[in-house]
Amino acid sequence: MSCGIQTENHVAGAVCQVFHRTIEVIGRRWTGAIISALMKRPRRFCEFREAVPDLSDRLLTERLKELEEWGIIVREVSATRPIQVLYRLTPKGEALDPVFCAIGAWARQFEAHDPDCGQTPALP
Repeated sequence: MSCGIQTENHVAGAVCQVFHRTIEVIGRRWTGAIISALMKRPRRFCEFREAVPDLSDRLLTERLKELEEWGIIVREVSATRPIQVLYRLTPKGEALDPVFCAIGAWARQFEAHDPDCGQTPALP
């Protein structure tokens, strides 16, 4: 199985450009952690500090804007006072759930134990 390879109408074995762009989008630094945090529930900006420690406000702002441009999240501004901004996944973003579950399962199986993941990987 090679989901990122095109063979029809393209050079055999060439990486599909759509696949490549998608990997670049979700593989950017901190993007996976942000999406993962939003898989659990919608969040306000300040709630990302607890969900994604060590992420700077500047980089969080940048990544949230990118994710919004890519249609993965939506930024909702309340009409109440004080104004509150809530970030949530779009259906396109929610569709990443099985992808993130598969990556998480792979990480638990092959990577070193991390107490935050809650599982020790299987031995080879």
